[in-house]
Amino acid sequence: MTTRVLLLGGTVEARRLAGLLAQRPESYAVTYSLAGVTSAPRLPTVAVRVGGFGGVDGLARHLRDEQVDVVVDATHPFAARMSHHAAAAGAATGVPVVALRRPGWIEQPGDDWHRVTTLAEAAHVAAALGRRIFLTTGRQEVDEFCRLRDTFCLVRAVDPPDALPPYAELVLAKGPFTVADELALIREHALDVIVTKDSGGDATSAKLEAARRLRLPVVMVDRPAVPDVPEVGTPEAALAWLDAR
Repeated sequence: MTTRVLLLGGTVEARRLAGLLAQRPESYAVTYSLAGVTSAPRLPTVAVRVGGFGGVDGLARHLRDEQVDVVVDATHPFAARMSHHAAAAGAATGVPVVALRRPGWIEQPGDDWHRVTTLAEAAHVAAALGRRIFLTTGRQEVDEFCRLRDTFCLVRAVDPPDALPPYAELVLAKGPFTVADELALIREHALDVIVTKDSGGDATSAKLEAARRLRLPVVMVDRPAVPDVPEVGTPEAALAWLDAR
């Protein structure tokens, strides 16, 4: 019997899992779902839907209408709202939900991390630590830094944010990034503090190694709370979980 999987994607791990499932068409029929907030996203070779569901009720209706057997929440670690919607819709319909969540970054010897819980706090702490900020929190998280009046921000994002701080330069780029590239960028712009979210993974971790080598402080925004559902850390573990159902 074929298992119908709704894969809530948008991450490297989600695409890898989609690829693994696509190799088993006799066992899994996969729909890869994206919110549609990023232009020209990288897509797997499975069925793709783009756009929201209309909250918990809309997602629950989709699960029923499409006769989904299982939901894999492989969204970004900071897409907590979607994770909560998935858990609630699964509970309402009886459809099991498993979360594929990459581990967060771990502080290493030589690191100077300053952990915060919000972007507003990150802006305050970063401004106290330096005057030239490397802001790598994504296009939707820049507004809190627009209040800084005597601080330069090098803003790196995949797509342009709606607004930029008064003294800023925008770099549009998508990882993975190398340590050499990060070192060159930091030196070129004389940056003295890095702001990032604890996204985990390898695609954007090079900036942390660069900060370590240059002895720069890092303002690290902690992950938001997520619902308590079964959790795995790799695409391979997610496939094993699905196979064991």
